[in-house]
Amino acid sequence: MLDILWVILCAILVSTMQADFCCLESGLVRAKNSINVAIKNLVDFCIASLMFSLVGFPLMFGESFFGFIGTDIPTTTTWNAENYTFFCLS
Repeated sequence: MLDILWVILCAILVSTMQADFCCLESGLVRAKNSINVAIKNLVDFCIASLMFSLVGFPLMFGESFFGFIGTDIPTTTTWNAENYTFFCLS
């Protein structure tokens, strides 16, 4: 249970860092370009989340290939709270 709470706290901190980077980068460009920076940060976060869901999560939690690397997403019938936490918040 403590591990799940820790992952949730870290996910909140990472999301806050994305907003902080957006504010920092918007402050370093001209006002007319600030929306471009905001969209870039949003798209960057969306692509990173999608790539983790498609590639990173199966590598970390998928069925083992000789104990070295995961190959596919585990079936959702065998998932527990930790799997849902890592998949949804990452």
